[in-house]
This record gives sequence, structure tokens and C-alpha cells, in this order.
Amino acid sequence: MNRFRAILATAAVVIALPATAADNARLVLKGYDPVAYFTENKPMKGDPKYAYDWDEGRYHFASARHRDMFAGDPEKYAPQFGGYCTGSMSRGVRNEGDPEGWTIKDGRLYVFGAAKFKAIAESDPQYLPARLDNAKKHWQDKRRGS
Repeated sequence: MNRFRAILATAAVVIALPATAADNARLVLKGYDPVAYFTENKPMKGDPKYAYDWDEGRYHFASARHRDMFAGDPEKYAPQFGGYCTGSMSRGVRNEGDPEGWTIKDGRLYVFGAAKFKAIAESDPQYLPARLDNAKKHWQDKRRGS
């Protein structure tokens, strides 16, 4: 019985602990699995039980395999600009990307603010390149705190 009480007391302490900084990490791609864009060629909702924190964000994955693939090479699978909208970033603004508005170009995942921009980016070969230089500059400025 004493052992049972000790376990309950330990559980109560764990439950009462304040959230850590990692617990407040931003959920990138609104919880969609970044690896699925490459392996399944479509967005897939991730599961919090397959979470991985990287580069100031939390990622969810559809499977442990996808989580492990990401952990092994996050630069390959992570969305550019931290999952923020590429078009907004080109204007120096951080707006969350819509997981349904995406494209892969030159092996990199880009997300947009709305699903309709996927069709635009894929039908207009100049749409994405016209935004990338400014988006990259603003992203670097934001990461440096400028």
C-alpha cells in the first residue's frame, strides 16, 4: 500500500509541474507530417505521439518511421521558412502556412497561406522563384532578430 501511495504522490508532482519551454514550442505545419509531402506526395495529419522538436518548432508525424526519417535529416524534410507562408515571408511578414497549400521545388518544401496557391505555384513557373530571394532575405533577417 505504501508503494501505491508513493506512485500516486509522484504522479501528482509530475502533473503539477509547470510547462517547459519545449511544451510551448510552435506547432509547425499545424501538426501535419512534413515527411509525407515527400513520401506520399500529399499532406497527412501527424500524430502528437510521434512528435519531434527541431529549430524552435514542434513537428508531428504520421508514423515513427517518418519521425525517424526527419530526425535523421531535418534539413531535407523541414518546410522552408519554418513553415510560414512563402509569399508572406517575401513581404517580410510571418503568416502561418496552410498545410494544403504547398509545393516541392528543387527538393525543398514550400508552403503558402492558402490551398489555392498550390495550383498557382505549379502552373506558373515564375510564381515561386519571384518570391524566393526576398523570402530568404527576410527569413534570415527575422532569424537574426532584425
